[in-house]
Amino acid sequence: MTKISVSVIGVLLVALMPAAPAAAQSREQRQMMATLQILQEQAQQLAITMAALQQALDESVKALNARIDESNNATRRSFADQKLAVDNVANDVRVIRQSADDTNVRIASLREELEAVRSGMLAIAQPAAPAPVVPLDPNAPPASAPGPAAAAPSPVAPPPLAPPPSTVGLSPTRMYETARADYFAGQYSVAITGFEQFLKAFPRSELADDAQFNIGEAYYTQNKWDDAITAYNQVVQTYPQSNSVPDALYKRGLAQERLGQTDAARASWDAAVKGYPDSDAGRLARQSLDRLGARRP
Repeated sequence: MTKISVSVIGVLLVALMPAAPAAAQSREQRQMMATLQILQEQAQQLAITMAALQQALDESVKALNARIDESNNATRRSFADQKLAVDNVANDVRVIRQSADDTNVRIASLREELEAVRSGMLAIAQPAAPAPVVPLDPNAPPASAPGPAAAAPSPVAPPPLAPPPSTVGLSPTRMYETARADYFAGQYSVAITGFEQFLKAFPRSELADDAQFNIGEAYYTQNKWDDAITAYNQVVQTYPQSNSVPDALYKRGLAQERLGQTDAARASWDAAVKGYPDSDAGRLARQSLDRLGARRP
């Protein structure tokens, strides 16, 4: 309570007191004044205590806020460290995955190399075919018979055809690159033979679809449209999931257009547009369809 409140209470008590003799009234007033002074001192003491408590409470709240801020900062730093650790682990996992992919590719290449070496060793280990035995004619005179009427010399057998170049010991990559070099050198027939030998030796290679597509390209460059269409069909049918299919569809349509097969060409380009709309071959096929549509009456 404040001094004003105590004074107001004193005035009210004086106003409510009944009339009494002056001496008794003076004594009671002194007692009341003493009581009011005691209440006033107690009120001041209470105010001091409340101020001290308020100050202590403010300091406690300030200390608590400081601790909360420190805890939040520590938590934030901990989260940042954890995020950094997670990012580092993710980067390490990505590097490991890339290394594993590279290792798988190398293992596949080594497997193909080993398969080529094994095929070569098996071919070397096989015994050579014996020379054909020419049956003797029992009615023919002996070679040493004297006289002018000697036996006519036996006809000379024609020389055997030269065998195709051997693929023994060649790796798939080397065979493919050799045929590809022949293609870029303009030796299309030799390149076709090389790609066909590659497909026979390594039909499950990752380059098999490219080899088949390059066969079609070699025929297309020589204006052999029917053979090119057959080769492109082989790409689409044998390797439907490869990345050479959209190009094969587009080039097949061009070859069919050269042969006057407009409906077949439109079907090939439709397949390229619908199946591979975002590829370069799909966009070129759409342009070809637009060109056909513009030419139609």
